[in-house]
Amino acid sequence: MDFYITAIILGLCLSAMSLGIFMSMKIFNIPDITTDGSYTLGAVVTAVMLTKQVPIYIIIPTVMLVGAVAGCITALIHTKFKVDALLAGILTMTALYSFNLTILGRSNQPLIDTKNIFSSIHILSNLIYNSLFIVVGIIALIVAVIAFILKTDFGIAMRATGNNAAMVRALGVNDNKMKIFGLAVANGLTAFAGFLVAQNQFYADINMGIGIVITGLGSVLIADALKQLFKINSLAGQLILVVLSSIIFQLVLAVTLSIGVNPNLLKLVTAVFVLTIVAITKFRKAI
Repeated sequence: MDFYITAIILGLCLSAMSLGIFMSMKIFNIPDITTDGSYTLGAVVTAVMLTKQVPIYIIIPTVMLVGAVAGCITALIHTKFKVDALLAGILTMTALYSFNLTILGRSNQPLIDTKNIFSSIHILSNLIYNSLFIVVGIIALIVAVIAFILKTDFGIAMRATGNNAAMVRALGVNDNKMKIFGLAVANGLTAFAGFLVAQNQFYADINMGIGIVITGLGSVLIADALKQLFKINSLAGQLILVVLSSIIFQLVLAVTLSIGVNPNLLKLVTAVFVLTIVAITKFRKAI
């Protein structure tokens, strides 16, 4: 049972990244590949600061800030230099690999003996359930804040930018600034996911972000399929579905491991699972 609860905790940690991808893909209609680099960036910065015994309340805004800066760089390349958004994300992601390696100074950093957010807060005596309680509270707060922002006038302008940038410009809204802000928020959330996962798994690795965008994208696609299935149109409902889909994604991988599938094939399973979700969604639309 603890094995599956651990998978749920990991899914919740990664749901912060999934929410970031939801922001870039569904709100701004931008395929942002910066995720692979900003996720690792969040984990790397967390590891370095934890080993230097920096307080958690300082690490959190720092991690989200550096993630936001990474998103801003991608957005500036896209908006100011008129580079395709996909290529802009790839360029930033590639640069971040060297940046992350320079910050960490090594390929990986164990965090076994460091005090982290899960060990600092004692709500329940059982460590696993305590971690679950903490991460549920954190993600619930993030969902509430995003839902509130997207319902404000500023949030409506953000959503309009993704739907029809020309109309937004005609109304006097600077769509480029909206995109910069949106990608900054998205990558800030992604870096925060790296912050959570690094502490949950007790290490940061320079390669931990490779292909992680598929996990987040898969969660968003699952949420989209569930949205159509249950006909959920509210913003809060869609955000909750993204979180639940992230958990489902990790539970699928947990079941895959539990039935004896070679761990080396997990990336293949991930790709096949995402492809299956996409195929089912397309098939339903065709019907």
